[in-house]
Amino acid sequence: MQLQGESQEILLEEIIREYFPFDLIEEEGKGVEGADCIQTVRNNMGIVCGKMIYESKRTKGWSNNWVDKLKTDKRNTGADVAILVTQTFPKDMDRFGEKEGIWVCNFSEVASVSHLLRNGIINVYEAHKKQEGKGDKMQMLYDYLTGNEFRGQVEAIMEGFMAMKQGITKERIQMEKIWKEREKQLEKVLISTSGMYGSVKGIAGASIGDIPCWMAASMNYRINDLKIPR
Repeated sequence: MQLQGESQEILLEEIIREYFPFDLIEEEGKGVEGADCIQTVRNNMGIVCGKMIYESKRTKGWSNNWVDKLKTDKRNTGADVAILVTQTFPKDMDRFGEKEGIWVCNFSEVASVSHLLRNGIINVYEAHKKQEGKGDKMQMLYDYLTGNEFRGQVEAIMEGFMAMKQGITKERIQMEKIWKEREKQLEKVLISTSGMYGSVKGIAGASIGDIPCWMAASMNYRINDLKIPR
């Protein structure tokens, strides 16, 4: 019976090593109190995410003491999951399942059960890592938004916009001044041209036609009536 039990423990370790080659599999020494096998779970980056322990039993009868012992081993090792691999199930179970916080299965189920529980350990670990420091980050963000550095950056941006607005206003004033000067120059040219035409017609008489409409209009020219493109 002792040899059969030891051979079952060896077989259990071989199954776990085969399915999870990147995890650390440790065997408890003979005569040492504790689980038969300890599996340290690692993710794809080699980071330790948790621990699983196994106990194997090969007897014809079920004992509730196995569950109590494995629960104690789980606490002592700080394991996340404990699996009891047995040929005999308790009366209320005919296949793998959970009993008082301990997972119970047979040898044909141990690979699948271990795979599911291992994935759960990794998912829980990664979820906890995502939440770590979340409160600290929110506090850091609040401190930054209410601090002098952020206020100084906002003020610098506002000063830049104000400088751009002042530049546009200054350019508009300068362009309006240029337009006024051109209107005055155009007014002088039109008045001079109209006067020159009137003098020529006074000398030449009727041989000179009537003043063009645009020139006649310039006689009554007013600067506010000019339509200069802007």
